Amino acid sequence: MRRSSRVVPALPLLVTAAVRAAEPAQPDPTAACRALHADKDRLACYDKLFGAPEGALVEQTPSPPTPTPAVEQALAAENGASLLDQRWELSPDQKQGTFRVSPYKPVYILAASHASSRNTTPSSPSAEHSVLAPLDLESTEVKFQLSLKSKLWEDVLGDYSDLWFGYTQSSRWQLYNASNSRPFRETDYEPEIMLAFRTHYSLLGWEGRLASISFTHQSNGRTVPESRSWNRVIGQIGLDRPGWTIMLRPWWRVHEDPSEDDNPDIEDFMGRGDLMITRNWNGHEISAMFRHSLRGGERSHGAFELNWAFPIHGELKGYLQFFNGYGESLIDYNHSASYVGLGVSLIEWYSRTAGPQ
Repeated sequence: MRRSSRVVPALPLLVTAAVRAAEPAQPDPTAACRALHADKDRLACYDKLFGAPEGALVEQTPSPPTPTPAVEQALAAENGASLLDQRWELSPDQKQGTFRVSPYKPVYILAASHASSRNTTPSSPSAEHSVLAPLDLESTEVKFQLSLKSKLWEDVLGDYSDLWFGYTQSSRWQLYNASNSRPFRETDYEPEIMLAFRTHYSLLGWEGRLASISFTHQSNGRTVPESRSWNRVIGQIGLDRPGWTIMLRPWWRVHEDPSEDDNPDIEDFMGRGDLMITRNWNGHEISAMFRHSLRGGERSHGAFELNWAFPIHGELKGYLQFFNGYGESLIDYNHSASYVGLGVSLIEWYSRTAGPQ
C-alpha cells in the first residue's frame, strides 16, 4: 500500500513528459535573425522578437533639424560648389524660394577710416551745386555699410532666371569731430532691381556662372548744394573657379534733364564700368576692385579699392580697406584721395559661406 501511494503522485508528471515528447519540435525563432548578414537588418529582427529600448527604433528617432541656408551653403562650399551658385542660387538645388532676406554686398564697420585729403568744398558743374563755405571736417571718421537682397520672382524664364531686389547703404560718420556735434558727413543709398540668369560655359579655366542686368538708383538724399544722384542700367558677367570669382560690370547712365542733373560729369569720374576679383581661403577674403571712366586725356579718371577680411577669433573677423582715386562716395565723386580704414566684418562677399580651398 505504501509503494502504490508513492507512484500515484508521479503519474501526472510522467504523462506530461510523454505528451511533450510526442509533440513536433518547434523551430528556433532566432534562427531567421542569425541568418541575416546586414547588421541593421539583424538588429531590427531581434528588436521585433524581443522588443527594443525606448527610442531605439528608426521610426522613434526624431528627425534631424533642417539645416539653415548658411549651413547648407557652407557644406556645399566644402564640397567644392560654385561660390556664385551659392550666393545667387543659380542651380535648381540651390534655390531657396522668394522673399527671403540674404546677404548682398559686404557688411562691415570701420572704426577708423582716414582720408589723405578732406573734401571741404564739394562741387559740381550744375548750377548752385557747389559748397562755398568750407566744411568743418576731420580726416578720420567711422564708415559702415549695410547690404541685403531678396528674390522677388523665382524662375522668371524657366529655372535659369530670377528677379532680385537689392539695397545697399554706406555711411561716413564724423564721430571724432566733437567740435561740430559729430555729424554724418555722407550717406549713400542704392536700391536696385536685377534680373539674373544662370549661364554655363568655360573660358580659360574659369566657369561662366552668372549674367544679369539691373536698374540701379544711387543718391545721397541731400538738398542743394550737396545733392548728388544718378541712375544706371548695369550689366554683369560672373565667372568663378574654386576659391576665386571675377565680376565684370559695364554700365550705362540714364541721362536726366540738364536742369535737374546734380552731376552731369559723374561718368568721367565714377566710371563706366568696374572689375572685381575675389579670393577666398581658410576664412580669409580679399577683393580688388578696378574702376575707370574708359576715356582718355582730361576725362581719364578711375579708382582702386582693396578689401581684406581676416579671422580674429571664432566668427569675429577684422576688416581692412584701402581706396585710392575718385568717387569714394557720391559727394566726393570728383574728388581724388586715398583712404585707409580698419574695423570688423559682419558679412563678406563669400567668406561666410566658403570652406577651405
